[in-house]
Amino acid sequence: MQQKRDTMKITMNGEVRDLENETSVLQMLTSLELNPAKVAVERNLEIVPRSLFAETMVKEGDRIEIVRFIGGG
Repeated sequence: MQQKRDTMKITMNGEVRDLENETSVLQMLTSLELNPAKVAVERNLEIVPRSLFAETMVKEGDRIEIVRFIGGG
């Protein structure tokens, strides 16, 4: 009998990382202390609309790219 793991492996910005199971994009950003309003997220080569961050679940093996917006002038 196989035990359910509490973490999963994903690739984030080219780096393999462990992440809690049952995590939404919004929860992931919060755990990374990133402001959801100031980032763009791509999951498996598809942009995740900001309006769907809370309901889009991150799954084992996902490839996540996070880009931060930096102001300047």
